[in-house]
This record gives sequence, structure tokens and C-alpha cells, in this order.
Amino acid sequence: MSNSHIFLKSGFPRSPLQNGLGRYVCQLQRVTLKFCKSHGASRGMREFIENHLIDFAKENPGIVVYVKPRRHRGPVLVGEYLNGDREWLNCHNASMDDINKWLELLKTQNGSSSALRLRKMWHTDVPSIQGPWTPFTLRTPETNLEMFPNASASRPLDIEQTATEKLIELFKKQRLEDDGKVSDKVLEGKRAE
Repeated sequence: MSNSHIFLKSGFPRSPLQNGLGRYVCQLQRVTLKFCKSHGASRGMREFIENHLIDFAKENPGIVVYVKPRRHRGPVLVGEYLNGDREWLNCHNASMDDINKWLELLKTQNGSSSALRLRKMWHTDVPSIQGPWTPFTLRTPETNLEMFPNASASRPLDIEQTATEKLIELFKKQRLEDDGKVSDKVLEGKRAE
């Protein structure tokens, strides 16, 4: 087993500023495409710039795209995120489709959180002081000593009346009272005549 996880940043999985609760905000702030105009390893990057870069910029108006030609250097994609993290990808001999896929990956990430050792698999902004709920939280301790299958434990709980039945009963009572008030008013009206 590798010990490389020891040197990773550790933290909790969480979306930045609860992204996606109200509306989604793309975390990728800017992309820099670095390439050489004549080097053979930059061929895919040059093809992407010629054919697909304008479409990518139109589809993603919130992402600033920089194109930086560099002499005799390999092609590189650099993504900068709203939290200040930078993601650097080497695109040596990558095809135009590969660069398109790498850009989509950068667009859907939220920084270097992929290189994060998770301390917990779940996270909440308002943790409970009572501890997490389990199916056994409100059970009586006598069920620990029972032998299963058990007929008494298998039958449904004796509920006197459901909430729906209570509402129907209250509605009927209210209707009877309203009908009684209406009939009293009718009788009073006839007496007055």
C-alpha cells in the first residue's frame, strides 16, 4: 500500500459556499492554453484553438480564456479557480478531443479538492449534539433479549388513531356544528316573519 495519502491535504468534502443550493456557479475562473506554434507535441492544442476554442468561449461566458504561445515548450492547460487553486495539466501529444475532455474536466471541478484526503464521508454545516440517528435510537432495550422471529415484534404497532383519521373526525364535527348554526338561523328567521 502506498503512503502517498499522508502528504495530501486533509479535510471534509463540501461544496464551496453551498454551491448548487440556490444556483450553480462554475468554480473555474480562467483557463490558460500554452502551446508552441511550431512544435509537433502542440499539434492537438493548435487544432483545438483553430476549431473549437471560440465555441467553448461562447458556451462558457463566465470562464476567461487566455491563449499564450511559447517558443519550444510543450503544451499546457492551466485552470485557475475561485478559491485560488491552480490545476496544471500537461498536454504533450494530446489530440484535439483529449484537450476538449480535459477542459470539460477542469470546468466541472472545484479546484484541487480532488487531491484531498477525506476525513469523513459525510459533512453537515449544523452537526447534531445528540449524535447521528440510527434505526435503533428510539427502540426499547427489551428487544435486545428477544428471540427472532417473534410474532409480537412482527405485528404493527397499536396506533389508536392516525392523523388522517383525526382530521376527518374534526372536519365532520365542524361541519355538524356549522349545519346546526345554519338551521338555528333559519328557524329564527321563520319566527321573525
